[in-house]
Amino acid sequence: MADEKDKKEPWLNYLALSTVILAVCATLSTFKGGGYSTRSVMSQAQASDQWAFFQAKSVKLNLYELQREKLQMELTGHSMPKAETEAYSKAIEGYQHKIEKYEKEKEEIKAEAKKLEEVRDEAQKHSKTFGIAVIFLQIAILLSSIAGLLKKKPVWLAGLAIGVLGLVYFADGFFMFLGK
Repeated sequence: MADEKDKKEPWLNYLALSTVILAVCATLSTFKGGGYSTRSVMSQAQASDQWAFFQAKSVKLNLYELQREKLQMELTGHSMPKAETEAYSKAIEGYQHKIEKYEKEKEEIKAEAKKLEEVRDEAQKHSKTFGIAVIFLQIAILLSSIAGLLKKKPVWLAGLAIGVLGLVYFADGFFMFLGK
């Protein structure tokens, strides 16, 4: 016959079930947080590439502006034959066209870089929230394990309270309802 001490207390079944649920949510939170972290890193790298491209366009634009200004100064500072004046004017017009082209391209590149930075920032928010969820869920799992070993229901209830907080952050990782 089983001794009274060996008899399984009913709350231990709920402890086991709640621990499994917390562990599943912790695993999913780790997975989702890692995915958002990867997205953040990739978006930052892409944004950095766009800003480098922006800088390259800025350098080229500046070179064309300098060349245009040099020709404008030469044109206004000297009297020259009509054919040479027309050649200078045509070259200045060509530089102006390239300057406008690079200014337009820079704005497009800038917009793309800012869009990638927004993706990065949003991914960082989700990743951080999932990370906080993992911390609370891990603590809850630890307390539940201790409660099961020591058969101390109050320890399990404390773990459940922390687990609920972890579940709130887990849900917030998806929906961002806590307003961070």
